[in-house]
Parts: sequence; structure tokens; C-alpha cells
Amino acid sequence: MIDLVNPFALPFMARALVTLLVLAVAAGTVGVIVNLRRLEFMSDGLTHAVFPGLVIGFIAAGSPGLLPGALVAALISAVLLSLLSRRSGDQNVIAIVLTSLFSLGIVVVSTMDGYSGQLTEMLFGRLLSVTDAQAVITAVLVAAAVLLVALTWRKQVFRAFDRSGSAAAGIRTTWLDIAANGAVAMFVVAAAAAVGTLLVLAVLIVPAASARLLTRTIAPAVVVATVIAALGSWLGLSLSWHLSIELDVQAAPGATVALTLVALYALAVVASLLLSKIRRVR
Repeated sequence: MIDLVNPFALPFMARALVTLLVLAVAAGTVGVIVNLRRLEFMSDGLTHAVFPGLVIGFIAAGSPGLLPGALVAALISAVLLSLLSRRSGDQNVIAIVLTSLFSLGIVVVSTMDGYSGQLTEMLFGRLLSVTDAQAVITAVLVAAAVLLVALTWRKQVFRAFDRSGSAAAGIRTTWLDIAANGAVAMFVVAAAAAVGTLLVLAVLIVPAASARLLTRTIAPAVVVATVIAALGSWLGLSLSWHLSIELDVQAAPGATVALTLVALYALAVVASLLLSKIRRVR
């Protein structure tokens, strides 16, 4: 039987859970906008673009430099990718830029002594080693990302459903795109130190995708996505603890949380199919 309560009496488990619960708030707001505006590719790109910032920040200042380095890289990349997407419209160009940035990060980190261990930490995170200071910074970045989305919420939704109409209405779509990508960038930075750059998308995209399957309107989708992200975080951490302590299977907590979120998405697919069948019968 998996213990869902006692493991979180330990400070490092409690900090990990609190960090993921903070990220869950952004998963329900920023994540829903990403889903509505179909920015999944751009979000994936920003996780790659952040990587060289993580590396350079670590080289410059050690672990304290990870978040500042990632934040600078993320914000620059958000603006750059927004402009490239708008002016060229060519996904190949964006993919090439992202590949270049990620490769740059790999080249730089490979010059470090013991780079394999550092690379693993940057890619997969150190969820159980999150400090109080990192948790606070994560909360601040998430709050900024949520605020940016909240301030542009109506326009973001308008653009998601009627791109031409939003432009015709006089909405400055370039700045709107930069705002959306900037919010994603801040979320990526907030999550990168905890779950790693390769698992950020699971927290950002999967709960929102699950919520869209289970809801018909946007407001409930925000609530459901937040709940799914929080539930997946709690269950994933509990499962990781059970596997590691009870079964002596060293399961990476970040990856376990990601797989738990995917499992909840699978349940959402089944539930959506059942609800559709019930509606047809009625």
C-alpha cells in the first residue's frame, strides 16, 4: 500500500511537493493558454533554449547561477522565437534555431569536469534537493507568469479562437505573442531547477490537455488542469517514495511525476470517451 501522507513529514519531500503544487497553479493557467493557442511546439522549443542559459549560469556562479542564467536565456529566446514565428512562419527555421541553442549548451557543458553528472542534473532536475531559496524563486516566477497571462487573458483567448479577428480588432498581436511566450519562458525557468528541462512539458502541457478532454468551457478547464497537476504531483512523489524505500527501486521522482501525469491523461481519455457515449445515448 502506497503511503500518501507520512513521506511528506520529511522536509525535503515537503519542499518538493510544495514546489510542484506551485507549478500546478501555472499548469492550470499558462498551460491552458498553451493548449488553446497551440503553442506546444514553441513551449518545447523554450525548454531547449533555456538549456545554454542553465549551463552558462552554472559555470559563472555554480548552483545559485542556474536560475538567473536560465531566466535571461528564456526571455531572450521568447522574444526571438515570437518574432521568428510571426515574420517567417517557417517552423523549420525555428527548429534550426532551437537545435543550435541546445547543441551550444551541450558543447559548453561538455567542457566541464565531470560533465556527465552535471548534464544529468540539468536535464532531469533535482526535485528532492530543492532548497527553500529555490522554492521561493520558483514561486515568484510562477506568480509573474500567471500575472502576465491574467493581464492578457481575454485577448489571449480571443486570439486563440479568431486570429484574424483579433488582428482586425486592433490587438497588437506581436506583443500578445511575446506575452504568451514570456509567460511560458518564466514557467520553464521556474520548473527547470526542480523537474529538469526534459520534464517541464509534462507539467505544462499534460494537465491542460487532460482538462480540455473533460470540460467544455475554459474556466472549468483552468480548475481541472490545476487539480490534475496537483494530484499527479502528489501521487507521483508518493509512488517514487514507495518504489525507492519499500521496493528498493531507485525511481527518479521527476520522471515518476511525469509518468503519473501521463497516466491521468490516459484516464481522462477513457472518461471523455465514456462521457461522449453517454451524451449520444441521451
